[in-house]
This record gives sequence, C-alpha cells and structure tokens, in this order.
Amino acid sequence: MSPRGGGSGVSFDDHAGFDRPRRTRPRTKDRPDYSDDPVGLVRTIDRGRYRVVLTGDDEGREVSAAKARQLGRMGVIVGDRVRLHGDVSGEEGTLARIVEVLPRDTVLRRTADDDDPYERAIVANADQLVIVTALADPPPRVGMIDRIMVAAFDAHIEPLLLLTKADLASPAELEAAYTPLGVPVLTTQPGADLDALRSWLAGHRTVFVGHSGVGKSTLVNALIPGAGRTTGVVNDVTGRGRQTSTSAVVLELPPYPADAPADAERSWVIDTPGVRSFGLSHVTRENIVAAFGDLEEITAGCPRGCSHETGAPECALDLAVERGELAPARLESFRRMLGSGQ
Repeated sequence: MSPRGGGSGVSFDDHAGFDRPRRTRPRTKDRPDYSDDPVGLVRTIDRGRYRVVLTGDDEGREVSAAKARQLGRMGVIVGDRVRLHGDVSGEEGTLARIVEVLPRDTVLRRTADDDDPYERAIVANADQLVIVTALADPPPRVGMIDRIMVAAFDAHIEPLLLLTKADLASPAELEAAYTPLGVPVLTTQPGADLDALRSWLAGHRTVFVGHSGVGKSTLVNALIPGAGRTTGVVNDVTGRGRQTSTSAVVLELPPYPADAPADAERSWVIDTPGVRSFGLSHVTRENIVAAFGDLEEITAGCPRGCSHETGAPECALDLAVERGELAPARLESFRRMLGSGQ
C-alpha cells in the first residue's frame, strides 16, 4: 500500500529503522571546571547581590556578584569563601557569578525561638565570637549571654565576653559567672584604650554578636577608622536598644601591632545586627557537654541517661566536686549552659 498522498511505494513501516536526527543536544556528565577561577570572601549581602573581596593574586579588590543558577537552593552567607566566574574587574556595572561555595570551617547558627525547627546560618568561617554585653543601659541579660555562648560552643567557635559601659556598673558579677568556664572576659567604657581587645582580635576572623544597643557598632567604628557603622540609642522607656545595623558585614582590621610583619595573618571582624532572641532548637545536650573536654571525661562515669543537671542521681560531676576534683563554680556555670540548651 502506498503512503497517503504519493506513489513512492514506500510504506510507513519502512521508516522504522531510519536514524532520525536528535531534536535536543546530547546530555553530558562533564561539568565546567572552575578550579582556576579566583576565590573571594563574601563581605555583605543585599537583595541578592553579593559584595566579595578577592584573595590571592587580586587580594583586596571588591567585586559585585550574583549566585549562579547551578548552585540551586544552596545558600551563600556572609563569611563564605566562594569561587567567582566572569568579570572580576570590580568596575562599576560589572557582575561576576558565584559558581562554588568552598567548604566551611565553621557555621554560627540560631533559630528564631526554641520551638522553631528552621536553622538560620548567621556567618561562616569565624573562629572567634565576641559576645558584646552592656553592664547597664540596657542591663545585661545573662540568659541571652548563655544562649549565644552555647551556640558558639556548638559551632566550635571560641567565645569571648566583652562588657561595655563599665563606667555605669561593676563587671564583678558577670566575671564571676563566666571566668570558671575558661571564657576570657574583657571590659571597656567610652574613650577607653582598646589595645587589649585588638590583641585578642589579631589574626582571627571574629564575629560580634549581642543585644541591640550594647555598642557593637560603636566598637567597630573605634577599631576601624572609616567603618561608618550606624549607631543608635537606648529607649528610656523600654530599656531596649534600637537596631541600627540591618545586615552583617565583614570588615578588615588594621594590623596590630602597627609594626606587624607584612606576611602576618590578616584580621577580620564581622559586625552583625542586634538580636533580641537566640533560639537553640538545633543544639543538643551532648554537643554542649562535648564542648568542655575535661567535664566530658568526668561524665563518662555517670549512669546511662544522666541529665547532668542539679539533683541528677549519682551524677559523676557532683562526685567530682565532693572529691575536690572539680570547682563548684565551674560546675554551676556549666549547668547554667546546659539549662540554655535542649
């Protein structure tokens, strides 16, 4: 039977073995190689645009970038080390693409509250966390300090407590509460010499976290001339600070001491917006215990399922205190940390 409309004598069945041209490009497992593309540090994020400071051969140049589609839903956060493709000249109007997020050393996280299962990554690759707390105006909130400290321990970031406005109140009570944990405690006040703090910051990537109005941005402006971080005041009625910094930003510190060698490790500060809550639904009790190596060794002698809290039957921590192997103040501070976690 001839095909419809012609007398070629070729049936439709005769076409079954013909090789038809592909309508789409063949798929390939080969992916672009970006290994030679420059690497940079994400300084700040604003409405889907990333400001990245280059490292390596182009160290110090700032580039605007967008996240490449191939990264999908993968988040890019302040402090990330990323690989850039495209125009990295940094000239006005240019836009590079972030094509890879390099492995993170640390990630500081929090949740909105303890019932919120969604973790929010705050910053990446910090190795030190400064908890900035005012001694007055606004008054210190020990619960908030404890929670931020627990988040630091969970992220394997070294915490440091910085007490501001020491001209208004004594730091003695807070020093007594946190020194037993081995956490450094520094104090400062308006116009004070900041060299002790600069010494702690030198060679580190430090994130500043604290309640609104405690003076984080004021400190950053004093440490980094020209930083231009907006500062605010505390409400006389509520005692709460007004949040002035609306996004996290990475800033490079001047060398310290001033005559530090040219190849000395660079120092960075990550200033974050003020927080009024710090949920810890992502932190487990086991992680808190593991943050204190000496105490974890002692808890190996606890009964199975021991909570390590005050009154826990046959808790090895209490027995260690009775034997004089553990300072009571350290155990008290540790248990306060446990009470802040899950």
